[in-house]
Amino acid sequence: MNYLAHLHLGGPSDQQRLGSLYGDFVKGPLEGRFSPALEASIRLHRTVDRYTDSHPLVLAALARFPEGRRRFAGIVLDVFFDHCLARHWQQYSEEPLAVFSASVYRLLERTGDLPGRLEQIAPHMIAHDWLGAYQRFEVLEGVFKGIGRRLSRAGVLDGVMDELERLYEPLTDDFRRFYPVLQAFAAQQRQAVAGTGSEEGVASGTP
Repeated sequence: MNYLAHLHLGGPSDQQRLGSLYGDFVKGPLEGRFSPALEASIRLHRTVDRYTDSHPLVLAALARFPEGRRRFAGIVLDVFFDHCLARHWQQYSEEPLAVFSASVYRLLERTGDLPGRLEQIAPHMIAHDWLGAYQRFEVLEGVFKGIGRRLSRAGVLDGVMDELERLYEPLTDDFRRFYPVLQAFAAQQRQAVAGTGSEEGVASGTP
C-alpha cells in the first residue's frame, strides 16, 4: 500500500495519521523514539505492509505482470492500488477525498521535525495535492519517474504505464477484492491496540 491507503487504514486521529505516513520514512527499532500512540501507528503500518505482501490476492495480482517486471511489481502495485482507492474513494469512505486530503495537509503543516525524507517531500505533497491527484491515471507516470530516479538500476520502470493500461481492469478487480479484506484486518489491529492501551497490541499479521 502507498501513502493514501495507509492514511485511510491507519485511523483518524492525528497520531494515527502521522504514524501512517512515518512508516515509510522511519526504519529500525522504535522503542522510545516516539510517543506510544505514534509508535503503535508506525507498527500498524509495518504490519499492514507484511500482511499485504504475503496475501494470496496480492500475490495473484503481482503474477499478472510480465516476468521481467516481477522484481519491482510490488512498487508498481502499491501505487496503482492508491489510484484505485482514490478513484473509487466514495465506496470506502463517507468523507470526501478532498476533505480528507486537506485535513492531512493541515496536520503536516503544523507538525515540526518530520522524519527523514518526509520533511523534504511534505511541501510538495501539499502544494500538488498528491493524495487527490492519484485519481488521475496519467499522474502515475510522474510518480513512477520519481520512484525510478531513486532506484539503483536505471530504467527499471520504463514501459510500466503501458503494462498498467493493459492490466487496468483485472488489477482494479484485484483491488476491489482485496481492499475490503485489508480494511477489516487493519480495523482489527487498531482495535487490538485500543484494547491493550499499548503499541504491543499490533500483531505481526498473517494472511
